[in-house]
Amino acid sequence: MAGGGFTDDGNLKRAHLYEYNITSYFIFACLVAAMGGSLFGYDLGVSGGVTSMDDFLKEFFPKIYRRKQDSLTETDYCKYDNQLLTLFTSSLYFAGLISTFGASYVTRIYGRKGSILVGGISFFFGGVINAASVNILMLIIGRILLGAGIGFGNQAVPLYLSEISPAKHRGAINQLFQLTTCLGILIANAINYATEQLHRWGWRLSLGSTFPATLMFLGGLILPETPNSLVEQGKLEEAKKVLIKVRGTPNIDAEFADLVEASDAARAIKHPFRNLLLKKNRPQLVIGALAIPAFQQLTGMNSILFYAPVFFQTLGFGSSAALFSSLITSGALVIAASISMGLVDKFGRRAFILEAGTEMFICMIAVAITLALKFGEGEPLPVGVGWFLVCVLFLFVLAYGRSWGPLGWLVPSEIFPLETRSAGQSMVVCTNLLFTALIAQCFLVSLCHLKYGIFLLFAGLIFIMTAFIYFLLPETKQVPIEEVYLLWKDHWFWKRYVEDHDRYGSDRP
Repeated sequence: MAGGGFTDDGNLKRAHLYEYNITSYFIFACLVAAMGGSLFGYDLGVSGGVTSMDDFLKEFFPKIYRRKQDSLTETDYCKYDNQLLTLFTSSLYFAGLISTFGASYVTRIYGRKGSILVGGISFFFGGVINAASVNILMLIIGRILLGAGIGFGNQAVPLYLSEISPAKHRGAINQLFQLTTCLGILIANAINYATEQLHRWGWRLSLGSTFPATLMFLGGLILPETPNSLVEQGKLEEAKKVLIKVRGTPNIDAEFADLVEASDAARAIKHPFRNLLLKKNRPQLVIGALAIPAFQQLTGMNSILFYAPVFFQTLGFGSSAALFSSLITSGALVIAASISMGLVDKFGRRAFILEAGTEMFICMIAVAITLALKFGEGEPLPVGVGWFLVCVLFLFVLAYGRSWGPLGWLVPSEIFPLETRSAGQSMVVCTNLLFTALIAQCFLVSLCHLKYGIFLLFAGLIFIMTAFIYFLLPETKQVPIEEVYLLWKDHWFWKRYVEDHDRYGSDRP
């Protein structure tokens, strides 16, 4: 098949000897670690809502407020076109991009737990500064600290969940990160909807919520480190004890042997970022570190999440109606994440992406055609058409939320070998946040100039990325994380890069 996979006889070494039970200790560790996703989700949801609030705009962006009140002489698409306003949103993601390289060092040397703690502290102080802001400089400083928290959290949490999970349930467990991200978005939109009624200072409550960061930090204090990370740090006895505890059985010798073997390879790598460029790591570099995290943002989904309230106001909805519409779409994300968690380990990663990609393509075409026909300059959008767009975007979010949303984090976190895993995840987060920031900075100006054409652009990109997955991504469901590297040897395209090299052999860039 186009995506490749294991042959019937396979290359797996000890996977059939792995044993596990789902214990309360394992469930607790997964739930606590997954709280890191709520930081990312909360900010995705809160930013767009706050930037549509009149009180916030009057305080920091009075020109936009005046334009919003009297936009009949301008194209409706350009109502919120302001680079300083978009910098407020995108500064967080540029900060996260830079911080992820420090997070890679902390995650590799001090463990996944260390990065989770640092992320919680940074996000907490960022929220406090944003809540107390009296000028744009304070807003940006707070956003930078929030970005650093997201950079550390997004670097460590997907790795933590993938490493601590048994192979059979890794897809569902890893998607706890996406579920908490979606819950964070939903909660942020609900808070925005409530605080919008609290005039003059309601936006401070939205920006200043430190509850997710507090939960993440306190939970991080009592989390166990992953066995993979402990072995990587040379703490073999402690790693064995944790592995026995999270697997709920003393029969962990086969899995532990694979972890030690993988760690021996990891210690031989002195420059993991440089090692990513080796020919044998080309599949992970292209698919995991570059393509998937970039594609996840180029679907256009985060532009909708950032600016959903703004977008709906541009379409003619009132302020409260716009926030309520955003609440509906974020609810779709939670539903979709739950669907994906329950079924991704049964149907696989590829099936979800290919099916949802088709739906997303159709939805973007529908939005573009509707806006081209019905959305004029200075003219209110008919109510029926407006709600039709809300329904189409709801379907789009539902498709994204069970495919590119969770799998954009799951697949990269499970395809890197241990020796490049921290570096690889840093590249994933870096690429993701780079494109997140670019989309945040460019969406409103692109909407102003391209008008409905921006949705045709997203449709074309979705078509390209769906074809990429069909031809180049092998299925990884239920493959032990330390043996995923064997998939590339059976793939029709990638085998030319890896077939001449065993896992520990020499290579060249």
